[in-house]
Amino acid sequence: MTAHSTQSGLMQLHIAVLLFGGTALFSKIIPLSALDITVLRCAIAFFVLAAIVKVNQQRLLLSHIQDYFIALGLGVLVSLHWVTYFASMQLASVSIGMIAFFTYPVMTVLVEPIFSQSRLRKVDVLSGIAVLTGVIMLIPEPNLENDVTFGITLGIISAALFTARNICHKQYFSRYSGPQAMFYQTLIAVIILAPWLETDITSISADIWLSIVVLGVFFTAAPHALFASSLRSLSAKTAGLVSCLQPFYGTLLAIILLNEQVNINTVIGGMIILLTAIFETLQNNKKIKRKLRFLLPLY
Repeated sequence: MTAHSTQSGLMQLHIAVLLFGGTALFSKIIPLSALDITVLRCAIAFFVLAAIVKVNQQRLLLSHIQDYFIALGLGVLVSLHWVTYFASMQLASVSIGMIAFFTYPVMTVLVEPIFSQSRLRKVDVLSGIAVLTGVIMLIPEPNLENDVTFGITLGIISAALFTARNICHKQYFSRYSGPQAMFYQTLIAVIILAPWLETDITSISADIWLSIVVLGVFFTAAPHALFASSLRSLSAKTAGLVSCLQPFYGTLLAIILLNEQVNINTVIGGMIILLTAIFETLQNNKKIKRKLRFLLPLY
């Protein structure tokens, strides 16, 4: 493998993670509810993902009847995950919402042993305690009537839903590629959430539609393609560690583009959570490449 291909892969990876982090900004840029953003984004992404599957000469149809029921369950989890993900940042801030959501890597290592019938390691329990400490640092007051606290709660719920989706995917749906899986999950998200759409789509202005299209194409499909391409020339450990920069990139973009303010508690709590995620990534790097095929395209 040449130094040029490695350098190119790193550039693709960082751009992909930067774009995934930038997804969060649309919770503030698009003046619609979290549910409406999710429905319209999924509608755009559905067509783009279908095109990606066809270009890659893969089948859109699933292999077994029962796989459609599994796809339905995964689609429900994804729908709820996306709505709570965007709502978390609308209530709190992009930085706090993303940090709260990024508790999912540690949730995964704590929950996965139940399904894999392996023993929970003490070091993973310590990681869980560290993440809990980081989350507590983010909370301004223990009262759900406070928007920031409620936003953090929704971010953690989003992380739990994401964790459940990932584990179920690995157990029951991993034979399908990321675009194939997300094709069905975006379709199901639209079908399930569309009846609850709060905005008349005919009243949405052209500039808002443009933001939705940019979100669906350039901040969903494009980073997915870049990320998949980067895995050809980079190790699983490198991909996993760079992926942990997503909240950092998202927070940085929010500070620059949205003029968000970040207090010292958020910085300390965020550092605890992100360093723990990096530690767990290093601990589990042998398993990463298989998981990364379908984890990141959700954002």
